[in-house]
Amino acid sequence: MQIAFVGLGRMGGNMVTRLLRGGHEVVGFDPSDAARAAVEKGGAKAVSSLDALVGALRTPRAVWVMVPAGAPTESTINDLAGKMAAGDVIIDGGNTKWTDDVRRAAALKPRGIHYVDAGTSGGIWGLENGYCLMVGGDKEVVARLQPIFTTLAPPDGFLHTGAVGSGHYVKMIHNGIEYALMQAYAEGFELMSESEYGLDLPRIAHLWNQGSVVRSWLLELTAGALAADPKLAGLKPYVEDSGEGRWTVEDAINKSVPAPTITAALFARFRSRRDNSFADRLLAALRNAFGGHAVRR
Repeated sequence: MQIAFVGLGRMGGNMVTRLLRGGHEVVGFDPSDAARAAVEKGGAKAVSSLDALVGALRTPRAVWVMVPAGAPTESTINDLAGKMAAGDVIIDGGNTKWTDDVRRAAALKPRGIHYVDAGTSGGIWGLENGYCLMVGGDKEVVARLQPIFTTLAPPDGFLHTGAVGSGHYVKMIHNGIEYALMQAYAEGFELMSESEYGLDLPRIAHLWNQGSVVRSWLLELTAGALAADPKLAGLKPYVEDSGEGRWTVEDAINKSVPAPTITAALFARFRSRRDNSFADRLLAALRNAFGGHAVRR
């Protein structure tokens, strides 16, 4: 099947490679000369503009957008929409908020351009292991694109989740759960790092993956990180978030659904970025004021 990719970075480039290995015909665009050269070396056709990308495709066209969420995705889809025709389809594989999917699909519908949202999980390991795909969109359109999805995914790793927006909604919840799992591992291993037993954390992480109830791929990654640097001395304790955790908490608030664990995990990330926190200084000041407790200047 022929498909185009906009965005040939770590995720997009690896996805193109997996599709080429599966026998698909891929046309790729990225502003980076190096990124275009890399996929061209692998067998894709690389072009230097969106006009050339659309012009290189047979109708009905299918274009997968794999650029950062927010303004870059919005502008790319708007540009593509002005160049595509009725029957064509735009697939957003980034971490878009599901409400944006619904809005975009409604805007494209009068032109006859289809919109599909593909929540994509797998990271840099997806090239070899496959990508877990959560796909929202019209049933007929998703069925037409199924050869692409089944090539990118491992066995049973692709699901049509429902109407437009549902794919990114499910991926959002997936990432919210991911926040909570990562935080639980982080807290547990920090506690063990302070133990009087001098515990071997890399070996414990490896051990827990041998049949324990907390085994997981995240724990495998934990074992690998600790094996490489048992005290993680080469890292700063600054944890970013890419939006999905916030949207998960917002959705929980809007639906009055209690999500204390995911919320706490998100707030822990916020806390990791605070250097010389005002809140902590105020706590110290209050203890000193009411109890005369010592403070550090």
